This record gives sequence, structure tokens and C-alpha cells, in this order.
Amino acid sequence: MAESKDNSAEPIVIKKYANRRLYNTAKSSYVTLEHLAEMVRAGQDFVVNDAKTGEDITRGVLAQIIFEEEAKGHTMLPANFLRQLIRLYGDTLQGFVPGYLDASMETFARNQESMRDQVAKAFEANPALANFETLARSNMEWFENAMRMFAPFATGMGGTSTPPAKTQKRDMEIDELKKRLAEMQAQLSRLVKED
Repeated sequence: MAESKDNSAEPIVIKKYANRRLYNTAKSSYVTLEHLAEMVRAGQDFVVNDAKTGEDITRGVLAQIIFEEEAKGHTMLPANFLRQLIRLYGDTLQGFVPGYLDASMETFARNQESMRDQVAKAFEANPALANFETLARSNMEWFENAMRMFAPFATGMGGTSTPPAKTQKRDMEIDELKKRLAEMQAQLSRLVKED
């Protein structure tokens, strides 16, 4: 996977024209949102500028890519998370949210790479997926801790506790994630036994 990014290189400039067409100045060709999504997956850094004003509109285009993926059925953003995020706009803690989300996603990305390594080792060595289960438990604990840390932001200043209804809903979502994780573990176990 090409996730390495050369920080010394300048980002590729993409120009967005009034007709919504995107132009990759490095390759001198028009591109689509799907091309930009592939560039992100490959670790290529780019900025999107409005062709007329020169304004940096990268965040809006990245949000549009996420919207397109969600519309295709590749859902990753739970409705409750989106609601909490919307509530934070205009809140006094709004300034803290981007840094928190950045740090959370970096931690998740590190765990994700570790999980991929563990799965690869499990298929090579076939030790009944013990390492994968440990990592999966670790990831679930990380997710639960992140949810607990994020909950005070949604309720306002002072870290007041989450109302019981929200706690119940969050617990149900966590239980659903645990169930999906268990299904994945069972599926991996079956795949390893078939080899």
C-alpha cells in the first residue's frame, strides 16, 4: 500500500472550474472526484483551488468525496456521530474538535496498519488468530475510550455526563460494533481452517 507521502514535495494543484470540472495541473488533464479519492488512498498530497479566485477549496472537495462514497453505500459515518458533529458547529469547543479528530484518526490509522500486519501474520503462521483477537480487543477499547472522550464535547462545558438515553444508544452502537467484530473474527477463523 502506497501510504508514504513525501513531505518535502509540493502538493499537486488541482483547479476547479465554474463548470465543476477538475484539472490536475501536474498531469495536464481533467480528473474526477474518483481520481482524487484514489490520490488520497495512494498518499498523494494535493490542494484544490478555485480556478477563478484562487481560493483554497480543498476541504469542500474532500467533503464532497466523502459524501459521494456515503451515497454509494460505503457508509462509515454513523448518523449519531454526524449529529454530534453538527451540534459542535458554533459551540465554544468548536476550535478543539479538529485537533481531537485529527489525533483520533492518526491513532486509528496506526492501529489499522498494525491490524493488517497481524492478519497477514495469522494467515502465514496460522496460530488460531490469537494475535488478531488481542489487537481487535485493543482497537475496541480504543474506540470505546474515544467515544467516552468525545461525549463530553457533545454535552457542553464542564464534562457533564451523557444523558441515559444517549448512553444507551451509544452502548447499543458499541454492542453492534462488537458483534460485527466477532463475526469478522469467526469468518477469519473459517478462512484459516480452510487453508
